[in-house]
Amino acid sequence: MRELLIRQKQVLFFIIAGGLSAVVEIGSFKLFSTYIPHFFARETNFHGIHYPLSNIFSTSCGIITNYFLSIWFVFERGKHSKSKEFAYFMGVSFVSTLFSLGFFQIFYSFIFKDNINLIFYTLSPEMISKIAAILLVSILNYSVKKKVIFNG
Repeated sequence: MRELLIRQKQVLFFIIAGGLSAVVEIGSFKLFSTYIPHFFARETNFHGIHYPLSNIFSTSCGIITNYFLSIWFVFERGKHSKSKEFAYFMGVSFVSTLFSLGFFQIFYSFIFKDNINLIFYTLSPEMISKIAAILLVSILNYSVKKKVIFNG
């Protein structure tokens, strides 16, 4: 019973840490996708890839935030040294970033074509695509980080 409560607590903390990381990632994506096209005009469509730099930079901000929140609040240290743990975390995050970029491109190019009006804020197709990609990849992230990096 105690183990079940600990596991549920860990999932709850992972959701909170992931939510905070997503806020950092989405906020920085909004910032980057607003300003980078002023300096790099092809940012909106670079050989068929939409917002590549904005995605990479914002995902990096989210990953770094998530790493620190994960080691402080979510997972206990595994059997790896801190440097190995960080390297594994970054490796998994790199692969997750590729998945996230791929999902973003699919969502942005084929699925989300219109704005969504939330009364107090309107979500653009790129923001909706970014949010959807984050949600999809976060499920994979929890499983891999728990089993591979933090062992338990």
